Amino acid sequence: MRKLWIAAALCSPFAQADVVQVEANSMMRLPANVAVLKLERLNVADYGTLLIPASVSQVDIDQLHLGRESRIVIVPAERSIELRVANAELEDGSQISTRGAPGSFERPASPGRDLNLRIESLRAAQLSIDARGGTGAPGYAGLDGGNGAEPGCTWGAAGAGANGSDGGNGHQGAAGAQVRVELPGDFADEQIKVLVDGGAGGKAGAAGRAGAGGKSKGCVVYRTDGGKSGRPGLSGQPGEAGPAGAVSVQRL
Repeated sequence: MRKLWIAAALCSPFAQADVVQVEANSMMRLPANVAVLKLERLNVADYGTLLIPASVSQVDIDQLHLGRESRIVIVPAERSIELRVANAELEDGSQISTRGAPGSFERPASPGRDLNLRIESLRAAQLSIDARGGTGAPGYAGLDGGNGAEPGCTWGAAGAGANGSDGGNGHQGAAGAQVRVELPGDFADEQIKVLVDGGAGGKAGAAGRAGAGGKSKGCVVYRTDGGKSGRPGLSGQPGEAGPAGAVSVQRL
């Protein structure tokens, strides 16, 4: 009953709930129609993951606890997201991720989502944020060359194999995010780890293979020669890495 109440409370553009609990080794996704969310407490247990959809632009949390190796994963979007936390306790290996999605043959890579994070009180050995850009889409593989035609005994010669086509170039990786972090003055700089590298370039497309020439054929009176094989294509070039984002750290 309690879970049903929380789900109902989160199904409005401006939603408020008292507690959201993500169990160990499980994943929970917030509703996609939420824009602004206020929570009294968010607890993500060990190895759990909370997924925040692209529609969410602001989350305010009174008490945040991230267990060991747990994650808050924010789906990429064009607009930035704000996370405001009054009190946070982050255990070893926990992370906030706004990393961009990798590219594919259907869509380009997306950049890391810009993030404004404010934590007023923080207990953690390390604050870890991954805001790297997505990996570029791979290049298309080259087409293989066709095989040459087989010869006959009374006419014709073996056909030559066709050349393989060149592989396509990999696409550029997406940009890293712009990350602004506001933290207590007593949280040391060396405890802050924010990754804003541009995404790696896409892999080069493989070269098309050469087509084989038609095979030689022995006949009663003579033997026809085999056809020449084609040439393999050239591999594409790997894509370039995307531009890096930027990190700004302010003290409260």
